[in-house]
Amino acid sequence: MTETTNEDGKKQITLVDDQGNEELYTILFTFESDDMEKSYILVYPAGKEDDDEVDIEAYALPKGEDPTDPQGGRLMPIESEKEWDIVESVLNTFLDNDSDE
Repeated sequence: MTETTNEDGKKQITLVDDQGNEELYTILFTFESDDMEKSYILVYPAGKEDDDEVDIEAYALPKGEDPTDPQGGRLMPIESEKEWDIVESVLNTFLDNDSDE
């Protein structure tokens, strides 16, 4: 995973799938959960900002990874229902605040 910044100033990362294919994603936001003692990153495919709907993907960052500068680490799938509940709650708060602006 490598991080870049696009011309709009949005941070982007390149993710590599199991087949070795690279895809560019824009970072929506990152956050830390004290309850889970982990950090999370939410991303969506680059170039989809103007679409009516985008598929947001969420991943856990490896323990100790800086959520403000996620480089070089492997993203981990979110596996527990409790983690998903936390991620969904934070995402909903983010989207509610974003629509208020």
